Amino acid sequence: MRGPGRWWRRQSKPEKVETYTRWSFHSFAVVEFITIGIMAVPLGAWPGAVLLLTVAVHVGLCFVTVSRALDWTRGRRPQPVRLLWTLAAVTSAVGLCAIGIADGGPDRESVDVAAGGTFGAVIVIGTGIIALGVRGRRRVLAIPGAFATGSFVVAFTRGTPVGESLFASMMVLFGGGLLAFTAVVSVWLLNIVYELDEARETRARLAVAEERLRFGRDLHDVMGRNLAVIALKSELAVQLAQRDRPEAVAQMVEVQRLAQESQREVREVVRGYREADLGSELAGAQGVLAAAGIDCTVSGRAPVGLPAGVQSALGWVVREAATNVLRHGDARRCAVRLRVLEGRVVLSVENDGVSEAGTQSGAGPSGSGLAGLRERLAEIDGTLEAGPAGRGLFRLTAEIPLPSPPAPSGAVPAARAARAVSEVTP
Repeated sequence: MRGPGRWWRRQSKPEKVETYTRWSFHSFAVVEFITIGIMAVPLGAWPGAVLLLTVAVHVGLCFVTVSRALDWTRGRRPQPVRLLWTLAAVTSAVGLCAIGIADGGPDRESVDVAAGGTFGAVIVIGTGIIALGVRGRRRVLAIPGAFATGSFVVAFTRGTPVGESLFASMMVLFGGGLLAFTAVVSVWLLNIVYELDEARETRARLAVAEERLRFGRDLHDVMGRNLAVIALKSELAVQLAQRDRPEAVAQMVEVQRLAQESQREVREVVRGYREADLGSELAGAQGVLAAAGIDCTVSGRAPVGLPAGVQSALGWVVREAATNVLRHGDARRCAVRLRVLEGRVVLSVENDGVSEAGTQSGAGPSGSGLAGLRERLAEIDGTLEAGPAGRGLFRLTAEIPLPSPPAPSGAVPAARAARAVSEVTP
């Protein structure tokens, strides 16, 4: 089961929903074949074999129709119109074959029950699967209505009383309508899941674009004035140099000063852009993971007086860990714990639902994002450990030593005075 398990974990959530929908309707056809196979036993050897053969053709056609209809729903292929009409014709033919076998077979009540059950099962399941490839309320309602009308005509022409014929047609209408409604709702939910996934990706791209625009605006505000002044003074220095004026040197010195100042301001902008606040990142990670349907608990908070460099480094650890939880695996729970121990602060992030693919693509020790975090933490003598922590669990732990607080003024002389008094006291 490791192979199918890995394949399932690699699927995105919309792909999992699509796979579940696809095999749910495939299972209807399988249930049809098994049920009719059981009911075909009273028909005898040859009639039962003929009925099972025709039902097998119907089941195979149902399998193909489900796949083609769902592919059409996702825009991967054109609408299978001919296939839908073929399935409708085969469904009617199998139902009539069951009635014909009942009329020409042995005169037993069990044969009539088996034929009637076969007729109803084939018509109901065929109706629901045909509805997968149809859009529009009227067209969907027309499918069970047409089969119900045909059922009434078949039952009435066989000599069945009007009341019983009407009851049989109503049962076909109810069963087929229920399965057709299930098909419509399943397709609707599948489309919503894909649209939500596309909206999430679009929102992420818009967030990145907005951050780039903000960064561009900051650079423009910082560099716009300085570059304009540099261009103006450079032009003035050229003109002065062409006239052999000594003021050209002073103008070029001013240009050099402005260039150095611009370089310093750009570094400050980039440094501010790359800083991360620990409290904001903890709250943001909890909110983002909760919005993604992941139960995130945060224990502990950033202590007062924590150095700015330590807070920034831990904030980046929280941001990278939350990103890995969202992008890799299929987590349902995530626990963030912040502790201040003797001389160090420890941040741990643990989540479940981690796959091997997610570990290798960035959620594990070999990820480039974690390598960048290790480099950032190494600058302040911190360490980062990441790896499996049990069955389906992944834990990331960052540990940073805290600088020792300076001794308060007067503490050392007071201690020495107390020691001297104790030595001279009898």
